[in-house]
Amino acid sequence: MDTLIETVRLRNGAAPLWHLHVRRLATSCRALGVPIPTDLPTPGGGADRVHRLLVSRRGVVAGERPVGSTAPVRLVTSKVIHRAYPHKLVDRERFDRALADAKTLGADDGLLLTPGGQVAETAIWGLFWWEDGQVAAPALEFGILPGVARARIAEIVGEIQERKATPDEIRGRAVFVANSVRGVVPVATLDGTAIPTAPETEALATRFWP
Repeated sequence: MDTLIETVRLRNGAAPLWHLHVRRLATSCRALGVPIPTDLPTPGGGADRVHRLLVSRRGVVAGERPVGSTAPVRLVTSKVIHRAYPHKLVDRERFDRALADAKTLGADDGLLLTPGGQVAETAIWGLFWWEDGQVAAPALEFGILPGVARARIAEIVGEIQERKATPDEIRGRAVFVANSVRGVVPVATLDGTAIPTAPETEALATRFWP
């Protein structure tokens, strides 16, 4: 049975990206034949935290967890091959494996590649980089999760340039990752090589939360 996940950040007592979570959830429910919840209360109040929703044909289960680190991320290229993951489902075994392998190597996350060797996404982040002053990201046609963070970045910059790039092609650029819980975070290293920083990344991180 398909079970969808939405991890919603609460900041200063509000859920600033709630509209994007609801939009993605509705799209996935329609695609998978899961009833769209019609009575979801907008989460709010209390300390900064993550509000987690599990949505399936059985209904909705809610929970909460801490936010986690927003320190610059150390990535390693994963041996786990990326397969299409267009909906955020609880079946994340390959991502869990990539993350565990990265931790074993002393990194924070693993960068999954397509069967053709292009960068796709990490276990817990969407991948982005700066290219000629514009935000670039792996092409959605790879079956990358249409992340809420990606949608929020598109709201800010207007358009994300979709690219098919290898790790070597992005290694010299200012790379960053983003998700709807921790926002925009620079990548510190990729496979042990230092990644250039860019003031644009810090500016985007500041604008990320409405």
